[in-house]
Amino acid sequence: MNETRASRPFDAQGFLRTLTPRPGVYRMLDANGEVLYVGKARNLKRRLASYFRKSGLPIKTQALMAQMADIEVTVTHTESEALILEHTLIKAHQPRYNVLLRDDKSYPYIYISTDQDYPRITVHRGAKRGKGRYFGPYPNASAVRESLHLLQKVFRVRQCEDSFFANRTRPCLQYQIKRCTAPCVGYISPGDYAEDVDLTIRFLEGKNTELIDELAQRMEAAAEALEYEQAARYRDQIASLRRVQERQYVSGERGDLDIVAAVQQGGLVCVQVFYIRAGRNLGNKVFFPRAPDQAGLDEVLHAFLVQYYLEHEVPQTILLNAEPEDRELIETVLAERAGHRVELRHRVRGERARWLAMAERNAEHALQARLASRSGMQQRMEDLQQLLNLEEPPERIECFDISHTRGEATVASCVVFNAEGPLKSDYRRFNIEGIEPGDDYAAMAQALQRRYLRLQEGEGKLPDILLIDGGKGQVGMAVKVLEELQVQGVLIVGVAKGPERRPGHETLIVPGRGELHPPADSRAFHLIQQVRDEAHRFAITGHRHRRGKARTSSPLEGIPGVGPKRRQQLLRQFGGLREVERAGVEDLARVKGISRELARQIYAAFHGGED
Repeated sequence: MNETRASRPFDAQGFLRTLTPRPGVYRMLDANGEVLYVGKARNLKRRLASYFRKSGLPIKTQALMAQMADIEVTVTHTESEALILEHTLIKAHQPRYNVLLRDDKSYPYIYISTDQDYPRITVHRGAKRGKGRYFGPYPNASAVRESLHLLQKVFRVRQCEDSFFANRTRPCLQYQIKRCTAPCVGYISPGDYAEDVDLTIRFLEGKNTELIDELAQRMEAAAEALEYEQAARYRDQIASLRRVQERQYVSGERGDLDIVAAVQQGGLVCVQVFYIRAGRNLGNKVFFPRAPDQAGLDEVLHAFLVQYYLEHEVPQTILLNAEPEDRELIETVLAERAGHRVELRHRVRGERARWLAMAERNAEHALQARLASRSGMQQRMEDLQQLLNLEEPPERIECFDISHTRGEATVASCVVFNAEGPLKSDYRRFNIEGIEPGDDYAAMAQALQRRYLRLQEGEGKLPDILLIDGGKGQVGMAVKVLEELQVQGVLIVGVAKGPERRPGHETLIVPGRGELHPPADSRAFHLIQQVRDEAHRFAITGHRHRRGKARTSSPLEGIPGVGPKRRQQLLRQFGGLREVERAGVEDLARVKGISRELARQIYAAFHGGED
């Protein structure tokens, strides 16, 4: 068959005589039988005849026809069937002349179980088999984490694993920081807890105004009943919900809406999607479909809408920055698939026009960033996604390291990288106290607890990947700390030293997956090494500064009530710091301005006790 295709020219006239005017799908093949292009047509005969006209073909089509050796046709009953079959074949063959969307991952939802006395709220991907409510989709894991963090602060519904919940004998840290009502140990009744779950569901359904009115009534009733602590809680919930309303809610929108903007530049295509559900802005997601040269925005949007929305949830309205090919047909097919009316709008006014302009600006910015870092950080993040088998490229990486000199002046560092490289404004150092000198496990545990407790309380954002400079012991300790803090959705990766500590031979340790040994020339591995080395540098710098400060400062500087003048007076009276150290309490108390109590404190600063 391949030899026949290659050896004889394509008989266009004979082929066209055999065609039907009915709808269907066609596949253009090269001499080796590889699918070059898949298309659909309302009228196969008329559509395919347009490829063989003598002039007026676009440059892209001319290049396609120069390689085409054969055409295969599938006749369908309706144009809608043809559109769906076209999508299936494009997904199967990935033809080089079609616009291709690479988006095979499942999108995260917020899931609330309903078959338990104390339901759990959590992030969910995949098939919706569990009994309960699903809200979303959210564009990425960080958007879900942000929403879960907000819900935990406002309504205090548990997010812990069922196994963790079932084996508690005392409340965990989430109760202490007022992020949970401790149902695990019976601190709240099933009825009161059910009310919190109901409030959470109503918030996710977009009934924010009704919710605020009801909470205001509850606050007033609690105040009248002299239940001031409960009234204060309602007051705080109302304040939090109003802040969310100001930040997340879209003016004039109450239903489900997606905003899709496509832009082209420098041979690349970018599509930006904003997700509005129940009037709430859930965030945005950027796509970079592969498009052949000369493909117009109408073709790009047609391909994106079909390939994306035939695989994912379809909202009632989709706003577009250009009109796609076959708009009415796409509306019909998506409506049949979704079970409700679907409207594609590209001419809009007022608030919707401003949202569409914002999506287009975001697409332009993302495309510029992609062009600037095509072979740089963005590509390394995508390689890291493949190496660690992630659903999407990581947006934020944090790495911790410990530095000390034989246990002295221990400092932990935390460095942060995103798609643009080091995010130095988010770097943090932690002076480690209260541990056995040289205990790196305890030092790392303290740093992680301090870091992620602050994040749980609303300071900053969680990373997608947490790198730990250490082996299995350090990784196990990190897992334990994050479990105790109920931090979810963060992938922990240990970076263990190689044989003889040689660079390039490190082992990656991923809980639940074992060890990874990436090749030394892997760009993802180079990124991990860069982040780890930056954490090491930042930790050493902090340690040296702390150690130097400790060795050059006087013990007198840390004593309350001993300011510069009294320090100078003591040094003058005794002739130097060494003589001050040798002096007893009585001798110190004879100095003008030094009381006996202060003399005791000065003596204790040097000797650790009183005479």
